Amino acid sequence: MSAMPKLWQDARSVTYARLSEPGLYSPNHEWLACIIASWQIGDGILPDFLGITPEGFSQLHLHLFPTVALPLQAVSGSQLDYSRMLEKDDLVRLLKNHALADCPETDWIIAIIVAACLGNNHLWQDLGLWSRAQLTAMLRYNFPALAAKNANDMKWKKFLYKQLCEAEGIYVCRAPSCAICIDYQKCFGPED
Repeated sequence: MSAMPKLWQDARSVTYARLSEPGLYSPNHEWLACIIASWQIGDGILPDFLGITPEGFSQLHLHLFPTVALPLQAVSGSQLDYSRMLEKDDLVRLLKNHALADCPETDWIIAIIVAACLGNNHLWQDLGLWSRAQLTAMLRYNFPALAAKNANDMKWKKFLYKQLCEAEGIYVCRAPSCAICIDYQKCFGPED
């Protein structure tokens, strides 16, 4: 769990309980409840509408959380600058090409992940998930073939960008093998 004051953890837990009150319909419902609970207290970096289009956010709300009032704007005031992300379309395409299902729920997950890739922390932290294990499970559930490629447990944000580079034939690492690279811990170390 990310380091945050106990009061925030309590507020997040209360919000999560409200979001999951009618019962969790799917694993994605649970992860989205965690993400939204964190987003509502300003944890993570997700922008207004969680990075989803306003229409998509409305659909998510009506489909998964119809009895809970959700804010439309990020509590933290996070406004991501997608102009910094030249590879936005490439990330969307990578995730869509590896998605288990082609449905609105998957599109919401993809938009949220892409928005969180603009953050400066680990992907699970920028998403507002409560642990790296949750992110790993979410990626394995929604993008099993892609997640299986991360056999050495590379940090997820680095892994996604490495996939983009490899697809373009770009290899920025100078070491002949990750195992002998001096920056190994930056890519494969724990994410506490």
